[in-house]
Formats: sequence, structure tokens, C-alpha cells
Amino acid sequence: MRIGSAGKPNVVILGAGVCGLYAARTLVERGIKVTIIERDPMPGGLAAGHKFGENFYDMGVHMLHEHDEEIFEDMKMIMGDERIPVQLDAKIRWAGSFYRYPLQFMDMVQGIPPYTLASCVLGLFWSQAYYKIFPEEPEDAEEALIQLYGNPLYEFFFREFTERYWGMPTREIAAKFVTTKMPRLSAVDVLKKSLGRFGISAKQGKAVDSALRDETLHYSATGAETMPRKLSEFVVEKGGKLRLGCEVTAVDMRGSFVNSIKFRNAEGKDERIDCDYCLSTIPLPVLVDRVTPSVPPELVDAAGHLNFNAITIHGLLVKKQKCLDALYVYYRERFFHRIGEPKNAGMKVTPSDHTTLIVETTCVPGGPKWEVTDEVKAAIVRDLEAENICKADEIVEWNVMRSPNGYPLYRKGFEEHFDKIAAFIDGVDNLHTTGRNGGFCYPNMHGAMRLGADAADRVIERFFPSAASTVS
Repeated sequence: MRIGSAGKPNVVILGAGVCGLYAARTLVERGIKVTIIERDPMPGGLAAGHKFGENFYDMGVHMLHEHDEEIFEDMKMIMGDERIPVQLDAKIRWAGSFYRYPLQFMDMVQGIPPYTLASCVLGLFWSQAYYKIFPEEPEDAEEALIQLYGNPLYEFFFREFTERYWGMPTREIAAKFVTTKMPRLSAVDVLKKSLGRFGISAKQGKAVDSALRDETLHYSATGAETMPRKLSEFVVEKGGKLRLGCEVTAVDMRGSFVNSIKFRNAEGKDERIDCDYCLSTIPLPVLVDRVTPSVPPELVDAAGHLNFNAITIHGLLVKKQKCLDALYVYYRERFFHRIGEPKNAGMKVTPSDHTTLIVETTCVPGGPKWEVTDEVKAAIVRDLEAENICKADEIVEWNVMRSPNGYPLYRKGFEEHFDKIAAFIDGVDNLHTTGRNGGFCYPNMHGAMRLGADAADRVIERFFPSAASTVS
């Protein structure tokens, strides 16, 4: 085991999203030398705040939950007086009206025509009874959703939105998607709980726990950027190094050991840093591509099967005091799938009689939504006006933010390719991958931080077996 100078291991973290930053925060607290290499000119990844003019714009809706008490208490300390608590107020535009999100039982009763509602209830009853007697593993997301909710409810509520959001038929999406990404509807839970009283309960599938109906979230006057900024400041104050605007060009391996990391710095010059341990949060296909000497062809092929849904975020400055009666709203039948209004969560907007909107779309790099063609802008304006959110002449500033790696794309059969890469990484003595991109998963803010803390634990236990992390 190689140890850096002064008896301290040199840990290099690839990526300064909140996962990588929290791992660094945990390590520097224990006196371990850390260098973070980040491609973008600012920390935060998808949680970064982009400033245009006088205002910050988030890459989507990013607020801190209290679900992980230890992470929350730690971030509460780190954010200090910049933290703003705000009551959850999310809605879904569905069946011609607005309903609370997560969807509640009475919302479903009111939002579905009586005949359709009866069909959905019977379909749910039948699916739960049938798959209790004849359990089977679903082959794709369509089968998984039907097992969970029955065919009528799947056809009425889930199918069209899921296929439009992910850009592919549900039959081409892996069943694992349902257990890792699909939010659980509390309305459905009520029905299933009622069925459970008659001895009928699901054992085949489990959807993701969604946000609570009554919950306090945490934000700031400058938006999501506060969390990665304050984490970065903490890391640097403790002696860690944060290299921004640096592109990783090579993960140099000697046998089953990462020997060094090569990168091109912000000035365009090549640098190299030795490392005793590498934590990677960059996309798995990028990591595989950067390994030198090159990995076997079968791993290159496997990496090519791990894809991401890109996102394009439209940050609009609008000449209105307020546009939405919620923090954010999901739309099932519009060009965009979600709109957030950060001012409603406490963000400061300049001028004060204006507001900002975060308009989210999923897309394909190089496609019309990614390029933001005139037709795309016209479609967004048309739907904004149709929803009485704002008019075209009230939009005084239109900013565009993009990420090619917004959401891991769980195509049917992806597990085989992921497992090949995971086995390769497990065989490297001092390499660990984690986070949304590095772990090919869907953590929220506190979940990503927890993954970072757990990754730091691995390093601490490796070099200092008797030590424990600050947050565990």
C-alpha cells in the first residue's frame, strides 16, 4: 500500500457534484489530503447555480430534504444563516386541474371519470390478486408497472407520460427503472392498503418512496448553488484542493492500481497528479474511456450501452411578481415536464417585481430540444400561455443550460453491461465509483451526499482501519 508524503494518503476525487464534495468534506475533516478535479468552471454538477445577469438559475429543482438526519444537521451547520426552510408545495397538472404532489387518494377519485375509476380499481385489485397467486419477475417497465398498478391505471396514468419523458416505449425500459426512479403515488398506496385488509398485497414490485405530503425543504436566497459553494469553501478551508475547469484526460493504471490522474487545466496545460486512492463521480462511460492502458474491447462495448437522458433547462426572467401557486408543478401534457419558481422558495430576484422560472425538458444531444430551435421556443411559449403562466412579451430574459448526463437511461438489458464495468472497477485496488453518474443511479441531494460519505468511509477504513467518518 502506497502512502503519500507526510504519511497521508493522496485522494483524488473526479467530479465536484454534491456527492464528490461531500466525500471530500468527510475526508478533509479527518486530515486526509484531497484534490477534486472538476470539468466545469463552478462546483455543484447538476446542483450548480448558473448566474445570468443579476440572477441565479438552478439546473432543475434542487432542495435539501430532512430524510437523512445526520446529513441534514451537518448541512444545516455548513449553510449557516444562508439556509431558508420552506414548506413543500408541489403540484401536478392532471385531468384538467391541479392536484397536490404526491397525488392523494381524493385527488384521484375527483380526477378520474367514474367509469374509468371503477376500471382502475378493479384492474388494481385483479393485478394484486393475480400476481400474488402467480408471482413472476417483470421483463420490462411496462410489465413492472402493470404488476404494480394494473393495466387500466397503467394505460390511463403512466404509459404516455413515461414514454414521452424517456423518449422510448416502456417495453424498452428495464423493470429496474420502476424500483429506482418511479415515484410511488400515495393515492395508489391507499387503494393497495385497502386491498391488503382482504389479504391481497403486492410482493412483486416496489416503487420509490416519493416526497412526503407535509415536509420542510431547505433552500437559499441564491438557490441550490449555496450547498456546493459552502461545501467547497469548507473543503478548501480544511486544506483540500479544488481544481475547476479541468478535464480528466487519463486515469493512469499500473496493473490493478490507479497510479495517477492526468488532466488538462483551465489554462489548457496538461498536468499529472499521483494518487493513493481515486473516487470517481464522473459518468461511467467517460471513466472507461479515460483508463490507460485501454480496457478490453468488451468493456468499451459495455460502456457504450450505458446511456443518459440529456436535459435542457430554460431559465426565464419574467416581468411578473408571481407565476405559479406552488414551488414547482409537474405537467403531463405539455412540451415541458416540470416548471419551478424559485422565488416562491425564497430566492432573491432582480428586479424585485420580476420572477424567474425553471422550465425543464428532457432531450437528445444534437436534437431540436438540445439546440433550442425557434420551433422549440415557440412550443414552450405556446404552452406557457396556454397554462396562464406568462405571456411572450413578459419574458425579458431567456437563458439556456444543458447537461448531456441528466438521468441514467435504464434501457432493457442494461444490467448486464453495468455489471461488467462494476466487476472491472471492483478489481481495481484503489478505485471506487459513486454518485448519480459514477454509480448510474438516481440519488436526490441528501442521497448523493450520503453516497459521498459512504465512499469516504471506504477510504478511511482502508488507510485508518480504526477510524470512523464524521457522518456515518
